[in-house]
Amino acid sequence: MAKNAPLSKQEARLIDAYWAATNYLSAAQIYLLANPLLREPLRPEHIKPRLLGHWGTTPGLNFCYAHLNRLIQARDLDMIYIMGPGHGGPAAVANAWLEGTYSEVYPEVPQDETGMQRLFRQFSFPGGVPSHVAPETPGSIHEGGELGYSLAHAFGAAFDNPDLTVACIVGDGEAETGPLAASWHANKFLDPVNDGAVLPILHLNGYKIANPAVLARIPEEELVQLFDGYGYNPYLVTGDDPAKMHQGMAAALDRAFDEIAAIQHGARTGKVHERRRWPMIILRTPKGWTGPQEVDGVPVEGTWRAHQVPLAGVRDNPEHLAQLETWLRSYRPERLFDDEGRPTAELRAMAPTGDRRMSANPHANGGLLLRPLVLPDFRGYAVPVDKPGTTSTEPTRRLGAFLRDVITANPDNFRIMGPDETASNRLGDVFEVTDRVFTGERHESDEHLAANGRVMEILSEHLCQGWLEGYLLTGRHGLFNSYEAFIHIVDSMFNQHAKWLKVTRHLPWRRPIASLNYLLSSHVWRQDHNGFTHQDPGFLDVVMNKKAEIVRVYLPPDANTLLSVGDHCLRSRDHINVVVAGKQPALNWLPMDAAVLHCTRGIGIWEWASTDGGADPDVVLACAGDIPTLETLAAVDLLRQHLPDLRVRVVNVIDLMRLQPAGEHPNGLTEPEYDALFTTDKPVIFAFHGYPYLIHRLTYRRNGHHNLHVRGYKEEGTTTTPFDMVMLNDLDRYHLVMDVIDRVPHLGGRVAHLRQRMADQRLALRAYTREHGEDAPEVRDWTWPY
Repeated sequence: MAKNAPLSKQEARLIDAYWAATNYLSAAQIYLLANPLLREPLRPEHIKPRLLGHWGTTPGLNFCYAHLNRLIQARDLDMIYIMGPGHGGPAAVANAWLEGTYSEVYPEVPQDETGMQRLFRQFSFPGGVPSHVAPETPGSIHEGGELGYSLAHAFGAAFDNPDLTVACIVGDGEAETGPLAASWHANKFLDPVNDGAVLPILHLNGYKIANPAVLARIPEEELVQLFDGYGYNPYLVTGDDPAKMHQGMAAALDRAFDEIAAIQHGARTGKVHERRRWPMIILRTPKGWTGPQEVDGVPVEGTWRAHQVPLAGVRDNPEHLAQLETWLRSYRPERLFDDEGRPTAELRAMAPTGDRRMSANPHANGGLLLRPLVLPDFRGYAVPVDKPGTTSTEPTRRLGAFLRDVITANPDNFRIMGPDETASNRLGDVFEVTDRVFTGERHESDEHLAANGRVMEILSEHLCQGWLEGYLLTGRHGLFNSYEAFIHIVDSMFNQHAKWLKVTRHLPWRRPIASLNYLLSSHVWRQDHNGFTHQDPGFLDVVMNKKAEIVRVYLPPDANTLLSVGDHCLRSRDHINVVVAGKQPALNWLPMDAAVLHCTRGIGIWEWASTDGGADPDVVLACAGDIPTLETLAAVDLLRQHLPDLRVRVVNVIDLMRLQPAGEHPNGLTEPEYDALFTTDKPVIFAFHGYPYLIHRLTYRRNGHHNLHVRGYKEEGTTTTPFDMVMLNDLDRYHLVMDVIDRVPHLGGRVAHLRQRMADQRLALRAYTREHGEDAPEVRDWTWPY
């Protein structure tokens, strides 16, 4: 042992034993159905019929975990562990069981031989647990099924957690993804005074599934320069000799945590003001370390062949079965577990205790720490509405005033994330009380930049989403605001978070967390100036594919309904709330009391706009979204002028889920409720914010569905005027009147002259825009005249 070796012989022996125990538990999860402690020779019936799982990354994950446990005990650290490598599930489960947390959460899997056998059997087995770091795994806030988000989650967890350290293992395959590449810049947003620390550990084991990993194949000097350029101080730990690697990893971790402590102490005592380089570790080990070196005469350890199951066909291949037994016995389980199958006393002593165990840390079960937001009364931000549709307001600007005071009342557990669009989306009032987070170099011309701000902006939707997910999963609250068209960038991340919430809802030990709230503004109908690339409402279609118990979509038509919806979303738990609201001046329809009632219902008849007098209507005009509501009400005005005897019912939809049957969504309408609103035999003209097909998907089982005719975005757009946008997609007031004429049977040919007048008016208004470059005053300045 070298003179300056950080580990004594005894410490090195114990860490190696702990590592061996987790490697044994991990490998056995992939293979064993019975005979968990190898008390008898391994036989084919002891092996699972289907071998699933990933071995290649697992030994490195176990290696890091064992060494971090030493630091936790030596320094009394509050730490969680994020496993970025996709299918590192065996390692997460093995460590949770070895620490005792798994048996506490799942008493049916005790910490003995019986529990060990159940642990092995359930892994990647029907009715068991997945092969990745799933919600079912204690200590996890990051599901490794999709790569690229581990570091963003890690930083999100560290924000406003000054005593927390997040150790994040970044796989070399994951490091090739776009989201992860952007995530390295998160160190410019970490405030050493008020935030915790993130220790990235880049694990280079050389290969992905079948190809070399890019970062593992560049010269070491170039690798160090890369991370030096990102603003990190990298420490390298490289090799395959366990004895040397244990000493090297211990030394690197000691130096890294000394640096973290110095950075935080200097910032928190006011002695250091400039941004410091945070440490990171680059760990290079063989893929499949400690596993079979060769199988059937070809190399496995240190190659892509170690990625998943190194020995296949074990039940049918006696040589593979013998090689598996040799591999498993190489860990000497008899020295790691006692006669009852419990980890030995000295191994149990290697694990931290209580909440200091990474698998039991409350931050990894954020609902345990969740504090409700202190919310001001949203009614105090109401827009006065004496008459519907006669005054206008920028809805998101009113919401911005509300959010400003939410920030003031919740200075350490609420943040707004967005890709450089908070002011653009008219939420700028928040900058009266806070700044944008930034710890990089600042210039005199900069505005609203500070290390301790509550608004986080970076031009990476992936990073904004990942930060917010990590923040929510560790027990805080937030809002993600984005241009509607570009929220698609995080479609897949949304999917992963929705799946996480779906699973955790059925895990009683996982406590509810604050909902993920999206505010989508700068939406399709008011992106006339930016053109076709900025016009896409399709995120709603993605959202509607998820489980009904998780997702909610709200389309408030004006400022007061937006305030009511915003308050509701910030109070909700375990949901994904998508709110679509305009930022441009829009007519105010409802006074606050009526807005609250309407939002509570989620759908309702606007009696003041209807002409059916409570009787059976001739036609129902439904609308969902601010611009569809405007065009519907303007169409009603035209119908009142030209067809005063026509009985029109106006139905406005805020909560899109109300359209679904009650048996399919908890917010859905019962059949009698739906029929009372829409009738079963009258034509329904539905003006919708998004793609028309979505409304048909939601209502296809409803009575009278054949009478439903939906107008919405049909992928027609360009750089034009707001009204020309709705005309391009046949959502305009004149086309809605034409739809009524076409669908109401008793109108028919006797109003052909009116239909022609409506078509002519569309042509005239389009010509006006082409000549004047703006909409005609009659549509631009229209207000509700009644």
